Amino acid sequence: FHYSSNSLLSFIVFFIFLLFFIFFFWSKARTEMANEQLKHSTSQFSQIFHVFFLLIGFSIGMAVSLNLKSFSSFNIQLPNFSFPSSPSTTLVFVRQQQPPPALSSPPPLQPPSPSVDFYEMNNFFEVNVEPPLMHRMSDDEVFWRASMVPMIKEFPYERVPKIAFMFLIKGSLPLAPLWEMFFKGHEHLFSIYVHTHPLYNVSSSLPPNSVFYGRRIPSQAVQWGRPSMIDAERRLLANALLDFSNERFILLSETCIPLYNFTTIYNYLINSQYTFVSSYDDPRKIGRGRYNPRMFPIVSIADWRKGSQWFEVDRTVAIEIISDTTYYPIFREHCGPPCYMDEHYIPTLVNIVLPERNSNQTVTWVDWSKNGPHPGRFGRREISLELLNRVRFSFNCSYNDGKNDTVSLCFLFARKFMPDSLQPLLKIWPSLLQGLI
Repeated sequence: FHYSSNSLLSFIVFFIFLLFFIFFFWSKARTEMANEQLKHSTSQFSQIFHVFFLLIGFSIGMAVSLNLKSFSSFNIQLPNFSFPSSPSTTLVFVRQQQPPPALSSPPPLQPPSPSVDFYEMNNFFEVNVEPPLMHRMSDDEVFWRASMVPMIKEFPYERVPKIAFMFLIKGSLPLAPLWEMFFKGHEHLFSIYVHTHPLYNVSSSLPPNSVFYGRRIPSQAVQWGRPSMIDAERRLLANALLDFSNERFILLSETCIPLYNFTTIYNYLINSQYTFVSSYDDPRKIGRGRYNPRMFPIVSIADWRKGSQWFEVDRTVAIEIISDTTYYPIFREHCGPPCYMDEHYIPTLVNIVLPERNSNQTVTWVDWSKNGPHPGRFGRREISLELLNRVRFSFNCSYNDGKNDTVSLCFLFARKFMPDSLQPLLKIWPSLLQGLI
């Protein structure tokens, strides 16, 4: 006889339960046939005995059942009978061999979340000094990440402050060769960020050695005068803030040009105690006339400001802009044409949260001498050294705490210069830098 230990144990359990039920019903029948007097005197004892015996039997059965759970199966195996062809027939009980249970394979590893690779890089400082431009973080994720501020002011590495040049463009960069000359030799002092239409690959029109090559950030479509314009500006700021080395942030367009060499502009911005956001109270229809009373009380008419879209800010103000969840929703809901959000949101926000850090002036010159919603344009025929020098030296402004002392170096950049102005500008550029360090 060949049988398994599981089959024997199953048979023993079955036999115990069978004996228990036979004894239980026999005892109960015997009790009912007893003498009425004896029944009366022993009824309580008999009931207690039955209950006690029932509990013991149930406990034994449960204990055995729990032990059997460790086995892969609980089946009483019926024997197979084999009759050999020889005359001397032998009865043999054959145990059926069952294959061992297959081990369940572990669940497949889940793919990492879209931005896990960004946070789990081996070198933390490498990530935060030169973080990757293209990532899969959403706007909310990158704003949250960029809003983090180290509480320890000293950096644990040698930090050279850089200027983040943020280009908000529609498509190509026709004036890129001029900017290449401007940036040449100062690669460790600046960072470039380009926001363009998501379907346009700005690198396709640039050589691989261009400073603009591969500098596009995750972008979305932008409509002039709509909240999407501010979304793009905040997106540029947030991505630039991921680099801890960036100290100043300047917003530019594809029609902007520098008015001085890199060293002059770098020293001017890095050494400034203030930011450069044009912010003023305009009582006219194009100023206060755009205020929506539904913004009250979050934004009052006394808080309302107007200014140029083209700003320059430091890290403190930049973090305030991208982390704002109080005023931005109000502007997004209640500032639509003829209220242009790009002319009011940042000037008003800076006036409310950090007015003491702002100079209330812009460093980007725009020609508003012509009436209309758009500034004057400059093509090939308008370009001359006299024009650029007039922009550079015809204005006076204060710098840092020199309230009473004015300087002529007020505008560092100018716009709107058309694509056909590139060649005349390249010819003027060497003369433009004479006498300036």
